[in-house]
Amino acid sequence: MDTLLWIVIIGFFLLSFVGLIYPVIPGILMVWLGFFTYQFFLGSLGFWSWGSLIVLTVLIFAADFVANMYFVERRGGSKWGGRMAIVGLIVGAFVVPPFGIIIVPFVLVFITEYVIRNDVNAALKIGTGTVFAFLSSTVAKFIIQVTIMIVFFLDVWFF
Repeated sequence: MDTLLWIVIIGFFLLSFVGLIYPVIPGILMVWLGFFTYQFFLGSLGFWSWGSLIVLTVLIFAADFVANMYFVERRGGSKWGGRMAIVGLIVGAFVVPPFGIIIVPFVLVFITEYVIRNDVNAALKIGTGTVFAFLSSTVAKFIIQVTIMIVFFLDVWFF
């Protein structure tokens, strides 16, 4: 039975990485399910694991929003451009996944900035900022998820 539960836990962790590319799968929720599976069926996790999980979960949610706002504003985008980038991430998760999470925010930001500025080059520059935002937030989320899993396995094996 323990082997089956470990397969389930590792499966949840692997699905969390799939969620980085295919955001319809909530990656951080898969990590939480792995933690809960261990906690309720195999053993007890310490305060350090749960505290790290909570703090790093908040960082994962912040990564998408901060990266989008940063790259759009850094390239001269408006607040509406930043808002459309976030809307694009949400809508893009359901439109031609996984490519929708890159294409839809780009298109929405491009159209928004073009309407505001009436300048194709500026709108294109700001729209490409959303692509960099997605890529950087994906890398950040990957690093954070790996950190969470390292803390988990350290707690399970050594504490």
